[in-house]
Amino acid sequence: MWFKNIKAYQLTQPLSLDEDDLQNALSEFSFRPCGSQDLNTMGFVPPLSAAGESTMMFHQVQQRYWITLKKQERILPATVINSELAEKVAQIEAETGAAVGKKAQSDLKQEIITRLLPQAFTKNTYTHGFISIPDKMVIIDSSSDGKAEAFLAMVRKAITSLPVVPMARRSLQSELTHWLTDGAPDGIELLEEAELKSTDDLESVIRCKNQPLDSEEIELHLNSGKLVQKIGFAWQESLSAVAAEDGSFKRIKFTDRVKEETGDIPKDQVHARLDAEFTLMSAELCQFLDYMRTTLKLTDDV
Repeated sequence: MWFKNIKAYQLTQPLSLDEDDLQNALSEFSFRPCGSQDLNTMGFVPPLSAAGESTMMFHQVQQRYWITLKKQERILPATVINSELAEKVAQIEAETGAAVGKKAQSDLKQEIITRLLPQAFTKNTYTHGFISIPDKMVIIDSSSDGKAEAFLAMVRKAITSLPVVPMARRSLQSELTHWLTDGAPDGIELLEEAELKSTDDLESVIRCKNQPLDSEEIELHLNSGKLVQKIGFAWQESLSAVAAEDGSFKRIKFTDRVKEETGDIPKDQVHARLDAEFTLMSAELCQFLDYMRTTLKLTDDV
């Protein structure tokens, strides 16, 4: 269990979670598979379900509550629907000699969807996140705003209140650009990857990889007024990632030094391994994000 992307949120009010109440609340919104006419369904599943039969709808370590949201959606390609619709419209027009209007085509399309839905394949996706009471944060493993917001909305619906704001409520272009122009903060090592964007109406974008960021070429782009949108970095020999100007972190990779701490747990002890990985990962992420909140002065925004 190692998060690969981070959307981080700050709790704006104290939050306390009773374990029995949380179990009941999440169970009330537990996942159910798609019915024959459902386009998609969404609900909570036990985070440790991979470890075997588990009825706990969350996993808790040091007041960090790991919650998993499962979404199932039916795959019904638009090309299939439109092809069937075109055939049906052509048939009707040939039989009646009159054109099929937009309203009639819309009704036909809905009939086709209703008929094909029960035969459609389903796709499952999972969104993992955890609430850290001591750190006053909610951290979601997602690179998508939509998936993160769906996770927050479902948790809020279950526990009735989840007062959060994004950890970064402003663009971090200026701060990330200073990492290049003035030097990275202590503990941060810049890697050879960045994305720069101009501030004029053209909004031209330069993406570089395997490119030394202290090179003359990068300096020329900075001098022309481009600002950093994304930048690759390593943090305190614990992880590497790409920081984005919206405050998200993508392509997170934990170092071997961190992962090796669970190396002595046998692979067949799935529950123990998942528990140890979550304990390690959540502690590292909370420490990392607390460092970023202070370094980027994000605590002033809350």
